[in-house]
Amino acid sequence: MAERHEVVFLDGVRTPFGRAGEKGMYWNTRADDLVVKAMVGLLDRNPDVPKERIDDVAIAATTQQGDQGLTLGRTAALLAGLPKSVPGFAIDRMCAGAMTSVTTLAGGIAFGAYDLALAGGVEHMGRHPMGFGADPNPRFLAEKLVSEDALNMGSTAERIHDRFPQLTKERADRYAMRSQQKAAAAYEAGKIQPDLIPVATRGDNGWGLATRDEALRPETTMEGLAALKTPFRPHGRVTAGNSSGLNDGATISLLASEAAAKELGLSAKMKLVSFAFAGVEPEIMGIGPVPSTEKALKKAGLDITDIGLFELNEAFAVQVLSLLDHFGIDDEDSRVNQWGGAIAIGHPLASSGVRLMIQLAAQFAERPDVRYGLTAMCIGLGQGGSVIWENPFYNGKKKK
Repeated sequence: MAERHEVVFLDGVRTPFGRAGEKGMYWNTRADDLVVKAMVGLLDRNPDVPKERIDDVAIAATTQQGDQGLTLGRTAALLAGLPKSVPGFAIDRMCAGAMTSVTTLAGGIAFGAYDLALAGGVEHMGRHPMGFGADPNPRFLAEKLVSEDALNMGSTAERIHDRFPQLTKERADRYAMRSQQKAAAAYEAGKIQPDLIPVATRGDNGWGLATRDEALRPETTMEGLAALKTPFRPHGRVTAGNSSGLNDGATISLLASEAAAKELGLSAKMKLVSFAFAGVEPEIMGIGPVPSTEKALKKAGLDITDIGLFELNEAFAVQVLSLLDHFGIDDEDSRVNQWGGAIAIGHPLASSGVRLMIQLAAQFAERPDVRYGLTAMCIGLGQGGSVIWENPFYNGKKKK
């Protein structure tokens, strides 16, 4: 029987996230070039990592076509200058693509098949809108397996409001406003920038350089949010202001076995404790992180009270609030998304899981009083994903 090997998160970086569409900063940038740029940036800042020792590369994309097709893990590895001996593959679990890249390769490391691996994701929603070119099986509707709008994520968010009347639009708007404020404060304090890889951009006015997320709206107010249209339902509660936008961007992380990291003199930023995925009704996919988090906690032998930091993907404010309510956590709890989330920063689908990990790792370094952290997200078609991490800098001392 093969022994289990401990898995560590050595480092992670991302591109700034852009607005999708013709006016976005990456409109003239290829999707694969975004992830290659992130990979090169990650390897450049970890020069002691022997490239030939990387055992596999997993890159996720939700819409695998065009410049997001052709087995991204392999093509990106070649384009990034990794030795031809390094293999790679592509992954799709919608919004949790990069998270699944990490957990899949982590499983390989834990089994002993890999020592070092690169895991990430990319989504160019401007070039490849969600569901574009897809051909859902007619049985889904003919046999009423899912409702007609189960693939409309905004409609699924409206249903969470229906199911939990205490999750009001005002609460969702206030949460969204706070996300914008926290992201702006994090930028002001220089928390986000160290893990961003600048990307050259080309537009109507010539060349530029992307150095920060494009969709931030620090001026957001409750009055402004209250006035926004509800596109998914007349007199609804889900708006562009309390949801993540359509974005372009890429993320990448470097994983290793604890033994390989020690052998190569590489220090870990996080240690993997457990992970879990769960399925729920596709019509209310936003509650997916609740059962996946319960499963991950059970596997780890932990309780929600053991989690000292939360990085939750803000696909919709109501979706995060449903998890907080379930676990009895206050909307304003300082442990939750302390540097803002996807409502402010953006959510380029398959890349977002690693963004959560990058932010948690940076927070761990500042918080030796926190032992465990959670990254979790809802996933299209009714799923949730959760990963629990341990802080290697934990010293057991309470924060003063």
